[in-house]
Amino acid sequence: MESCDPATDKLYTQPESGMTKQKRKARKTLAHKKSSNSEDLQCEEIFEHFSANIDKYWHQRYLLFSRFDNGIRMDEEGWFSVTPEPIARHQAIRCASDAIIDCFTGVGGNAIQFAQRCKHVIAIDVDPKKIDYAYHNASIYGVADQIDFITGDFFNLAPKLKADTVFLSPPWGGPDYAKVKTYNIITMLRPQDGYTLFNTAKKIARKVVMFLPRNTDFNQLAELTLSSDHPWSLEVEKNYLNGKLKAITAYFSDTIVEGTDPL
Repeated sequence: MESCDPATDKLYTQPESGMTKQKRKARKTLAHKKSSNSEDLQCEEIFEHFSANIDKYWHQRYLLFSRFDNGIRMDEEGWFSVTPEPIARHQAIRCASDAIIDCFTGVGGNAIQFAQRCKHVIAIDVDPKKIDYAYHNASIYGVADQIDFITGDFFNLAPKLKADTVFLSPPWGGPDYAKVKTYNIITMLRPQDGYTLFNTAKKIARKVVMFLPRNTDFNQLAELTLSSDHPWSLEVEKNYLNGKLKAITAYFSDTIVEGTDPL
C-alpha cells in the first residue's frame, strides 16, 4: 500500500506483512493453475478430434498463428503443414509484388501474410474445407477481402492463370519427411513431382518460390533451373525458427528480360 506525505511530497511504501505476501502468492498460484487447467482442457479437446501427433504442434501454436486464441481453425493436416507465421511473414516480404498465387494455400498461413504485402492474392486449394478455414483465418487478420479464394486443382486451373509470382508449398508427405536423410522432390512431393510443379508454375509467372523440407536435395533444385529452354536463377534460403533449421525456401527467377527472345 502506497501513501504520500503532503508535507514532504515523498512516496512511501508500506512493507507487506508475511500473511499478505502469502495471500498474494496463493492468488498467483491459483490463477496459474486455472490458466493451465484451461489450456489442458483446450488441448484435450483438440486431441479428441486429431491424433496424438498434434501435441508437438499444439505447443508451437503461437508460432503458427500469433492470433491463435482469436479463433484460428485448422484440420489435422493444417497443424503440421502450415508455414510458421514468422517464416511466412519473411517470405511475404521477399515475394512482395502486384499479383501472387498461393497454389496450395491450406489453412491460409502464407496467404494471410501475402495479403499484407501484395496488391492481389489468389489462394487455391483442392479441399473446400481448407478454403473455408483459410477464409475464416484471414478474417481474423482482417485481410479476407484482399484475397481471392478458389476451390480447385491448381494443375487444372494453371493454363488460365497469370501473376508476377507463384508460391508453391505442396504437401511434403506428412511429418515422416524428416525421417529420411535426403528429401527427394521427384519421388516424395505430392500431388505431383517437383519438375512438374516447377514447369507448370514457370508458365504462369517469372518468379517461382518453393517452400520445401530442410533436407531437400539442393542438386535437384539446381537441375530445375536447367529444365527449360533457358536457365533460371536460383537462390536457396535456409529458414530458422528459434535457432533451429525448419525448412528451406527456393527462389527461382526468369533470367530473360521480358519482351526479348532467349538466345
